[in-house]
Amino acid sequence: MANSGAKVGERLRAIRRQKSLSLHDVEARSTDEFKASVLGAYERGERAISVPRLLRLSEIYEVPPDQLLPRVTESEIDLSIGERRPAAELASGYTVDLVRLHELDDPEAVILSRYASTIQLERQDFNGRQLTIRRDDLRVLAAVLGLGIEDMGARFDQLGLRSNA
Repeated sequence: MANSGAKVGERLRAIRRQKSLSLHDVEARSTDEFKASVLGAYERGERAISVPRLLRLSEIYEVPPDQLLPRVTESEIDLSIGERRPAAELASGYTVDLVRLHELDDPEAVILSRYASTIQLERQDFNGRQLTIRRDDLRVLAAVLGLGIEDMGARFDQLGLRSNA
């Protein structure tokens, strides 16, 4: 499987071209929020895009955020490595223990926490103890963290984030 950043970049370029936009058009449309050179680096896979920037770019392109991510096919899923799970097993999402997430001192946990907060705001779900991260959200997180979607459950388990509630 190709580098996740390169695959995200290919998808970003494909969507931009479908919208008939040049890199400079996006820079202008974003009022210089996205410089053409930075967007080009995202598209070439030379630079990773953060979740907030990906969400903002989806607004500029007027497409749902998950459409900016590459598609994972069953043939790309290699179940021979560690605790990887079939993408189908994560189809209903993954319920995260938010209390545990906020206690973690881990760079990935910071990203996960920010994204979880975004999901909570979108859903108006403020129970504060657990959150089900749906498949489309798992795809976004997998791309941002440079993992395959089938690796996300194992990574959440490693961080001790599975909700028992």
